[in-house]
Amino acid sequence: MPLPAILFDEMLDHARALPGAEYDVKWGGTRVVSIGGKMFLVCGEAGISYKVDDGDFLALSGLPGMRPAPYLARARWVQVVSLEALAPDDIRRGIERSRELVLGKLPKAQRQAWS
Repeated sequence: MPLPAILFDEMLDHARALPGAEYDVKWGGTRVVSIGGKMFLVCGEAGISYKVDDGDFLALSGLPGMRPAPYLARARWVQVVSLEALAPDDIRRGIERSRELVLGKLPKAQRQAWS
């Protein structure tokens, strides 16, 4: 079962409400949410992608309805393509964690501004 279109909007709204979130449209229609100029959520035709902890990458990307995110897998991003394994609340928590991971890589001044 593919992701319902409304889920994309719900996840984007959730991500955009997080402190320091910046919304943009890139690559001809892919919706992206960033912090400090660094992406933490990508919503495209194929699914919803976000960064995960290194230790969780293999387990998450192997779940039904999940896969390594195209072009971003080496940076430990997963893509949700259906709701077989994760509920919407799980995805929301994943997006929040993705923001934390990306925020942790920003310069100290930016981290403090949005922590």
